[in-house]
Amino acid sequence: MTAQATEDSDGRAPRTSSFLVTLLKRGTPALATATTGLTDEIADPTPLRAFKRISRMAGAVDARYNDGLLLRAARYVVLVPLAYRIVAVPGAFGAFVSAHGSTGVVPVALVALCSMAMSAFGIFWMLRKSPFRPDLAARLLVVDLIITVAFQLVIGLTEPTSVFHDALGVADKHLLGDIALLTLAIGIPSGLALAALSLPARLLSDFLNSGSANFAQAWSLYPTMFGVLFTGTGALILLGLGTRLALAYGIRNGRLAERAQQHRMLHDTVLQTLEAISLGGTGESADRLVEVQRLARAQAMELRQTIETAAAQRDEEASRPLGEKLAALAAEMARDGLRAQLVIAELDEDTLTEVRQIALRDAVRESLRNTMKHSGTDKVVVRVEERDGGIAVITRDHGQGFSPDSRPAGFGISQSINARLGEVGGTALVESTPGSGTRVTLWVPF
Repeated sequence: MTAQATEDSDGRAPRTSSFLVTLLKRGTPALATATTGLTDEIADPTPLRAFKRISRMAGAVDARYNDGLLLRAARYVVLVPLAYRIVAVPGAFGAFVSAHGSTGVVPVALVALCSMAMSAFGIFWMLRKSPFRPDLAARLLVVDLIITVAFQLVIGLTEPTSVFHDALGVADKHLLGDIALLTLAIGIPSGLALAALSLPARLLSDFLNSGSANFAQAWSLYPTMFGVLFTGTGALILLGLGTRLALAYGIRNGRLAERAQQHRMLHDTVLQTLEAISLGGTGESADRLVEVQRLARAQAMELRQTIETAAAQRDEEASRPLGEKLAALAAEMARDGLRAQLVIAELDEDTLTEVRQIALRDAVRESLRNTMKHSGTDKVVVRVEERDGGIAVITRDHGQGFSPDSRPAGFGISQSINARLGEVGGTALVESTPGSGTRVTLWVPF
């Protein structure tokens, strides 16, 4: 689906800006706008000049739109500079030890260990199952920035002058990784700001160490910094434009598949009926007319039913809030013999997109079917609440339960549940004890 609307739901025109400019200014979070402003020209298979296609991919987007799934997927690019620091900092420390032995090794070793610990924590924090919190991420980036500058000053205060510049090289590796991290995570202005800030920090470090500031020595790292900034900028551009192109092709192929499905339906229904009518017959005209009318009525009824069913499904999915969707699901399960007590806390359902509502409802259906098959009870409590920046649906039964080592075949979090929730950034968790029932927690972010 393209977000090519001329007005927002509140009647205001979308606030458009160049996707490429937005990407360079904001970093990977700008990928959340990548689904807007997509046109058929972007995915046109006709060969085009490279710059012409790039200009179309870098066209206008709605800067106010945010796709949460794209935003969560894009943030993993910061794992690259974190991994770089884990590799580069120990390498620089090893080179320092090889050159100077034990002279000044303690301070630089502490800097290296601290840098590796911070990078390892960053990777762990990005890969954990808990929901991503942008406010906490911003605070962690600020802490990392402060420590990056502090490394420079610690080296200046503690290292002997004879090994100062080589020791500073260990802190420089962390600095380069931080420049790449900020460039990708926040945008080029942030990377440039850190590069500019590093000059006075390096001059101050030199002054603290030797009583004088060597400008040429402090400036010597800047070619490498500019190389990191250039590489980060190139990675942003390739990632952003590649994402836009892939989305445009996906939308185009989806339209082609939908069109093919419509063609098959018309071929198997309307076209077959028209061909049958056109063939004529040997019977009386009155009998033939009756037969034609019968075929036409049958085909009209079938076609109308197909159209109305599809429209009704779309209207139902779009208009019902999550609570009503789950209430309808509870009624569906009741017809199959499972009595589900639905408890819904006060929710801000407007913040949960329709895609996530449908994924959550379908995952709850699979969970309740598991309860019907394996719990040994016909009662279950379904609770809906806001939790950790999203909506959680907890299904709780007091059936026979199970132990993790003897889980029944087919029980638990099926691939369909994981797939549904994974596509929208959600998670699923099963907790059970023999004789004490089972709790299933399904969560999707706002």
